[in-house]
Amino acid sequence: MEQQQLKRCPIGIQTFEEIINKNYLYIDKTEYIYRMANGASKYCFLSRPRRFGKSLLTSTLHSYFAGKKDLFKGLAIEKQETEWTEYPVLHFDMSLAKHLDKEKLNEYLAWRLQEYNEKYGLTKNNDAEVNVQLADLIKRVYEQTGRQVVVLIDEYDAPLLDVVHEDENLPVLRNVMRNFYSPLKACDPYLRFVFLTGITKFSQISIFSELNNISNVSMDEPYAAICGITEEEMLERMSGHIECLAGALEMSKEETLLKLKEKYDGYHFTWPSPDIYNPFSLLNALERRKIANYWFGSGTPTYLIEMFRKFKVSPSAIGMKKALSTSFDAPTERMTTIVPLLYQSGYITIKNYDKLTQLYTLDIPNGEIRVGLMQSLLPNYLAGDSDTGLATIGEMYGAIAGDDMDGALRLLQEFLSTVPYCDNTNYEGHYQQLFYIIFSLFGMYVDVEVRTPKGRVDVVMRTTHTLYVIELKLDKSADSALAQINLKNYPERFALCGLPVVKVGINFDSESHTLSDWIIEG
Repeated sequence: MEQQQLKRCPIGIQTFEEIINKNYLYIDKTEYIYRMANGASKYCFLSRPRRFGKSLLTSTLHSYFAGKKDLFKGLAIEKQETEWTEYPVLHFDMSLAKHLDKEKLNEYLAWRLQEYNEKYGLTKNNDAEVNVQLADLIKRVYEQTGRQVVVLIDEYDAPLLDVVHEDENLPVLRNVMRNFYSPLKACDPYLRFVFLTGITKFSQISIFSELNNISNVSMDEPYAAICGITEEEMLERMSGHIECLAGALEMSKEETLLKLKEKYDGYHFTWPSPDIYNPFSLLNALERRKIANYWFGSGTPTYLIEMFRKFKVSPSAIGMKKALSTSFDAPTERMTTIVPLLYQSGYITIKNYDKLTQLYTLDIPNGEIRVGLMQSLLPNYLAGDSDTGLATIGEMYGAIAGDDMDGALRLLQEFLSTVPYCDNTNYEGHYQQLFYIIFSLFGMYVDVEVRTPKGRVDVVMRTTHTLYVIELKLDKSADSALAQINLKNYPERFALCGLPVVKVGINFDSESHTLSDWIIEG
């Protein structure tokens, strides 16, 4: 009976009016809507990762400014708003303008404007430049309605994301978008509110050359939970869904909550901040009664993998960084590292903040992102044969979970001997990163180049009941790898971890591109 009473989760539904009218589950974000719409700044920008609720937020703003009071019954904003003034709204969704060249992008912008031009009787204006059309449209709407205009631009950077790594195409498309957005400053007297969302933060110089008063609320503490689902919201609004998921998984509710937290929680877009869950993955898990990599499975952007190559980023170097906010909440087109793109795209997030040094600690948010990233990077280390590799890694996981490290290494040896050679693999670091990816895919703690009083351990991995100290050699011997562990007494560094320490010395052969021998001492 309880299952029938549960509201459906709005998977892929980004229209506020549809969610309310069809009685879908809605996590009330309207207090943030009111705060932003009636705040000090008329121009606001919010950056959040893809599928994090930006489009729903924009749609909610649309309904609010359109004065649709009935949709907000029982929500927080009902107690705050008393006037419900109806404003004309120009709402542009740029997500449909992906993968377009300069000509097609201009055509798309003109097509979107044409709809509004016809509505407000500006049909003779359709052949003008898009910036002229937008300026004329805003003035015409203001004159016709007698009210200031609201402009909402969702996914403003969508046309640019695929070319963010391209020195030739990025400036061309960026100029198109700058031209389109340019009237917003000149039209200030006719505007009530302007809101833009996106994933990345382009500089004001490159996109909003005139709009120097735009307020970036992305890291403002009052808006920390404007997108995503907090733990408090989940427990308050989704308790029945969690119980149903627990039943499907044959786990207790407490165990299910721990699983959800490990898999989907961990986002912070400022500090301090409540724990924020990935809304797309959480809603999918609750609706489908299954825990899986929904957000990552919905598409790894090609630009991300291209940027990994461009900046020569090692998998183990993705997380656990300390940085000033200017290093990650920064314009992406002037990046000198991949950190701003990783942060703004949701692949790393804030985990801590030191007031004294003003340094933020950034790391991978949760298990879904860690596994997804490593799967995306795996082909670079397995010459593209990642499907068979993932199957082998699954078997390796089973072996290590049963304390059979020898069996796991035999599986890896056999697999590596069958895959084509990767380029540039004849150095220890390549195999170190391969191990890092594999152990990360196990969902176990793993680190590389771990400092000890007498040196650095190549790889450290911790299972629930064993800590492995692993030394890798290339074209030497497993004996020499184990001798280094013993000589520098690496296990002493981990004596207080409370787990038995197992030493593993491994040698790789550059000719066969696989493990030649290994020694395990427990």
